[in-house]
Amino acid sequence: MSLAQVDPFVAAGVVAATAATDAVYVMFTASVAARRRVPAASWSSVWYLLSSFAVISYTNNWIYVGFAALGSWLGAYASITFLHRAPSHPPPPLAPMAD
Repeated sequence: MSLAQVDPFVAAGVVAATAATDAVYVMFTASVAARRRVPAASWSSVWYLLSSFAVISYTNNWIYVGFAALGSWLGAYASITFLHRAPSHPPPPLAPMAD
């Protein structure tokens, strides 16, 4: 199969599905690290639902693996960006130390 035979809609779907999958995986990992059981279980179930589309789509054509990798990178980058936002209320400045 050549690159010319790639369906752009399937390729876009694979990118979107893997981006969403990685974003959900990061949220799952954050929930596990915080020991939050219900959010971790919820993110885990969403993670598997999203990953099924990408797996089914690119196992029939190896070219879609590249689109899956792109989506994976985008999802991880976006979710880490979301998790490391600046606080909405920064802490007050420290008072000078007394001598």
